[in-house]
Amino acid sequence: MIPNMVITPSAQEYLNDLLAKQNTPGIGVRIFVEHPGTARAECCMAYATPEEVNTLDYQQQYDGFPAYIDTPSIPYLKDAVIDYNKDRFGGQLTFKAPNSKVPRVGADASVEERIAYVLQAEINPGLAGHGGNVSLVELFNDAEHGLTAVLQFGGGCQGCSAVDVTLKQGVETTLKEHIPELGRVIDKTDHTQKEGAYFK
Repeated sequence: MIPNMVITPSAQEYLNDLLAKQNTPGIGVRIFVEHPGTARAECCMAYATPEEVNTLDYQQQYDGFPAYIDTPSIPYLKDAVIDYNKDRFGGQLTFKAPNSKVPRVGADASVEERIAYVLQAEINPGLAGHGGNVSLVELFNDAEHGLTAVLQFGGGCQGCSAVDVTLKQGVETTLKEHIPELGRVIDKTDHTQKEGAYFK
């Protein structure tokens, strides 16, 4: 698998200078994602000396240094951009990886895994603007409604007066688009707890 990731020319220049100061022949950088596919995902970069190189890593040669990319992290680094922005204080290296928190599901994934994927990839990024999130609690077959997903809202969505609209027009519609066999979606959140709610 070839990484779909960019290290911009300004970031390459900055890394070249940084690595040159280490006074270690053949030194490069190692790029990986900790807790990939979860809300705690964190993109990391570390020095990599020749003797520390993991032979399973994907090696990408840049002008002046090698980058070693952790193979299991590659899907989570899709569309990632490492950039360096100069400012009056010197500058800052930035690492943007929009897919680092997105769980990966294969064609044989269970309905639960597919629901969790849609919630994390499509729905939670929108709810995060209100400080909210939603997760799957249970999945069961109902005689009247068919396959039913039970969700729990948290953060700014708990106690929010607009949660019924969010559930029906946003969450349920999106889930049914991606998972046609889903019959209905219900909310088991205790919305009497309004502390921290986005709309009270």
